[in-house]
Amino acid sequence: MSEPEQDALVEMEGAVSGENSDETDFIPEPILPEPVRQRVITMTASVLSGLPQDELNVPLRKIAKFAPNRRARMGGQVIAAHLTADSVFRQRVGQRVLADSGELGLAVLEGISPAAADPVEVAALAYLARPNGWRELIETADTAVRAESESAAVAELVAAAETRALRAEHDRAVARTEAEKLRDELAKIHREMAQVREESRGTAKALRETQGALKKATDQLSAEKGRIAKNASDHDAELKRLRAKLAEAETAGSSVRQAARDARQVDEARLWLLLETIGQAAVGLRRELALDPVDVLPADAVADAHAERPGGSTASARAQSTDDPARLDQLLALPKAHLLVDGYNVTKRGYGEISLEQQRSRLIAGLGGLAAQTRAEVTVVFDGAESVHGLPPAPRGVRVLFSRKGETADELIRRLVRAEPAGRPIVVVSSDREVADGVRRHGAYPMAADSLLRRLSRG
Repeated sequence: MSEPEQDALVEMEGAVSGENSDETDFIPEPILPEPVRQRVITMTASVLSGLPQDELNVPLRKIAKFAPNRRARMGGQVIAAHLTADSVFRQRVGQRVLADSGELGLAVLEGISPAAADPVEVAALAYLARPNGWRELIETADTAVRAESESAAVAELVAAAETRALRAEHDRAVARTEAEKLRDELAKIHREMAQVREESRGTAKALRETQGALKKATDQLSAEKGRIAKNASDHDAELKRLRAKLAEAETAGSSVRQAARDARQVDEARLWLLLETIGQAAVGLRRELALDPVDVLPADAVADAHAERPGGSTASARAQSTDDPARLDQLLALPKAHLLVDGYNVTKRGYGEISLEQQRSRLIAGLGGLAAQTRAEVTVVFDGAESVHGLPPAPRGVRVLFSRKGETADELIRRLVRAEPAGRPIVVVSSDREVADGVRRHGAYPMAADSLLRRLSRG
């Protein structure tokens, strides 16, 4: 900094730190014009972060931490209040602002308002620096701001008047154009009216001819309506006759279906009677021949052939139509009946929401009760056993098997069926269509999983 600038800065600081003695008496703060007030707040906000923080009170410290573009907007009221109430704070701000203003700040310190300077800028600097005659500078700025506002208002009024004049001239030109168009349209309408009169005379002649043709067509239409009405009457009569025949055919069909059902029921009754007779005969023959009870059953032989307990995948279930628990009871009541159950196929349909371990335990417990009630041989087959450890002991009368590695429960069930002697009643419970078809070919009775679930739920 050059020596003249340093002297000017010292003089600036002296002028800010001590005002003239003739202003020592209290004089109210002047009311700043709004542009000047906003400029003072903006100047103060720009230098606020550069002031020592220990010289600022708590609200000003918070505002100093804001971004520069937010200080004036969010802390304007606080800054204005401190500038009015704290002369020391205003002096420090004035020193910073004047130092940043350069030659304009020096001129304001001397009480001079340069002709080319913005009156608002000069008034803001004068308010902060308080040189001799600073109030006059603020009043001058107020006058300039008002004059500028009035000039802007006058200019706006003049512009509005010019706009209205241009609009009026434009409206007159448009009106002239529209009048010429209307005159052309009127002449055109006169020509068209003459043409319409000529056409109307031709139309009247054509109308008379059309009325004659219409009368002829009306007569023909009346005759056609009579013919259509007769055809409709004949059609309704034929439709009633066909409906009567259809009702008779449906009645006859219902009678035939009922007769077929009755015959099927008689045949089924005869079949069950025959099976019961055969069973009783087998019991009597066994008693007559004094055969000793056997300790090893065919399914035990298949179970003993398992060297390891392995895994597989559950076959996809396809529901059968044989899901009557009463029929299941009838089959299990046959002598030496053997019930084979596809374990996971049943449990996943009945209670698939619980874990596999819980499914197995629940099914095995239910089959134990069923075996105790029916005295039938019961074998339940599950897919795989690699991940099954610590199985609880099976109930009396229930055999629990797991398929080998590489073998499914469906294949194990087919082996068990093939191992049984011909003529023994074997009931296979599975909703898998392939399993049902396979065991049926070997003489077994396939039943759907729902029949066993409903039977177990009955207790």
